[in-house]
Amino acid sequence: MLLPVTANFTRIGPTIIMAICYMAAFWLLTFAIRTIPISIVYATWSGLGVFTIALLGVLIFKQTLSWQAIAGLFLIVFGVILVNLYSSAH
Repeated sequence: MLLPVTANFTRIGPTIIMAICYMAAFWLLTFAIRTIPISIVYATWSGLGVFTIALLGVLIFKQTLSWQAIAGLFLIVFGVILVNLYSSAH
């Protein structure tokens, strides 16, 4: 969510905060992959990340989504649920 606020990395404060958040996210990801296979972790992280960013874009940046986009986002969430429910690695 900080990427648009950085104004193409011309605003130093938001750029530094964003870089720290990215590093923290990847650092925390390393803990998840210790016990959960990377394919499951990454599918969950990317799928729910797309859904969350779209939702926050609507709420914070007042963006609009078509019904097709909303349906697609719910399919992503449904897919993440299926991947987590039926992965044999847990």
